[in-house]
Amino acid sequence: MQEKSMIDRQNHVLVALSGGVDSSIAAVLLKEAGYAVEGAIMVFEGVRKENIDLAARVAQQLDIPFHRVDLEEEFNELIVGSFSAEYGRGRTPNPCVLCNTIMKFDLLPKKAGVKTGKVATGHYARIERDRGRYILRQGKDKNEQSYFLYRLNQEQLAKTILPLGYHTKDQVRRIAKKRGLETAMRKKSQDACFIPDGDYTAFLKKIVPQKTGPVIDNEGRVVGQHKGIIHYTIGQRHGLGISHKHPYYVSCIDAASNTIQVSPRKDVYRRSLIASDLNYIPFDTLEHSLEVTAKVRYFSPASAARVQPLDENTAKVTFKTPQWAITPGQSVVFYQGDLVIGGGIIDMVVD
Repeated sequence: MQEKSMIDRQNHVLVALSGGVDSSIAAVLLKEAGYAVEGAIMVFEGVRKENIDLAARVAQQLDIPFHRVDLEEEFNELIVGSFSAEYGRGRTPNPCVLCNTIMKFDLLPKKAGVKTGKVATGHYARIERDRGRYILRQGKDKNEQSYFLYRLNQEQLAKTILPLGYHTKDQVRRIAKKRGLETAMRKKSQDACFIPDGDYTAFLKKIVPQKTGPVIDNEGRVVGQHKGIIHYTIGQRHGLGISHKHPYYVSCIDAASNTIQVSPRKDVYRRSLIASDLNYIPFDTLEHSLEVTAKVRYFSPASAARVQPLDENTAKVTFKTPQWAITPGQSVVFYQGDLVIGGGIIDMVVD
């Protein structure tokens, strides 16, 4: 009986549903492959009732158990708390990266109360096993999403299935249409699911104390006043309230002095950064410099770079060509071909 139970558990998968087409088809593909599938959606302030209802109807249509998992307390503490604190430090975080690691692949299956061996999502990326270690590769779709998964550790990768890794978004929509799913033509969800209207500053103003301060140029001259640092991010041009013969862009945010620095466009391109809180996937620790391609944000093109370890948890990343608006708080992710080497959180620009 014990052996039979273990086999069943290995064939049992919890799909993190969102009310979107990608997670819906992840559940479809797994069920058709013979898995015992259950669905679950994370519920917290900001998650739309429409999404919860759609996820529930997809589960009903697929005839799989469905769980509404209340993660309000954990999400506020671990994701919203970190998000707000980073903005308060003058940084621009990516909450999806943190949420995937902490919430979807850890707390969701635990809180769902499902004794499952695997967790699945609708991310466009691939997990493989190579020489006794789990590795992460880019997905087939042109907007593949391995960038958001670089922080997964070996234990999490071992328990994760990504059914859409070899599919494109168009193929996924066709599958959804063919099976008559309501989610077939749903648009992509907003970047921060806990801010449904996308108004980051209105959300942050309720949490992060703000005060006005100076805007300075490259020479340290005061050229204007800012409304509070949460209103700005590196590379921003509009909304500065500065009149100048050449366009200014935000080039630095100094929370300690409550100062925004602006520069000509050419000065917002930078070559080097320091990253910390590193996670590597094909190996545990980087001991020597490594040639990679790297992305400083999800939509940035991968560009040739060298990663130089400074200690176990810090590295210097130097690009061969300057990169636009390298932003503290964002993730820098390393690749070799389609293999995800890992990445870390950008701490500072150093050149």
